[in-house]
Amino acid sequence: MPGHFEPLPGGGAAVALDDVEISIIRSLAVQLLELIGPGPAEDASGDPLAELFAEGPSEPPSDPVLRRLFPDAYSDPVDVPSSPGKAEEQREYSAEFRRFTENDLRTGKRESALTVIRSLDALTPAGDGGAVLKLAREESQQWLGTLNDLRLAIGSRLDVVDEEDADLLYRLPDEDPRKPMVMAYLWLGGLQETLVSTLMP
Repeated sequence: MPGHFEPLPGGGAAVALDDVEISIIRSLAVQLLELIGPGPAEDASGDPLAELFAEGPSEPPSDPVLRRLFPDAYSDPVDVPSSPGKAEEQREYSAEFRRFTENDLRTGKRESALTVIRSLDALTPAGDGGAVLKLAREESQQWLGTLNDLRLAIGSRLDVVDEEDADLLYRLPDEDPRKPMVMAYLWLGGLQETLVSTLMP
């Protein structure tokens, strides 16, 4: 179990984490929450319907990490539109889609990151200083979403666009200042991969 998730009876998953690993995941999840930001009606006047009917932004985020987390729905970087009219049409569709979905996407990502933080905070330390994290199936899904978001965020900072970029990370020299971030990226990828395998039927 050390370093990777294993299935639990009933569809959950478990992983043994040491104190450093717990601290890293928690810190990254908190940073993810800060990056995503508060809900649209977090500072509203107490109207319970305010957030429900609040429209989201129509323009993509300026931060490249947020653009990776909340990409345009109707743009394909491989299939570049052959005409300006087609490109404009894609932008309009993407803006409309973003306006009605981004708030919900942000809410889901916030809730999943909070689940990660709360489950880590609830851990009971073992004798060796680490702990065994046990997740129900729904919590496992939320963890999977947050692990994916964290890898997307770190990958964006590392300019990882495709598998070829990811392969280059393995060959970085130890003195490269990106090395700690690369190690976190690869480690989270291993956790994500084993968690996916536990959720397969």
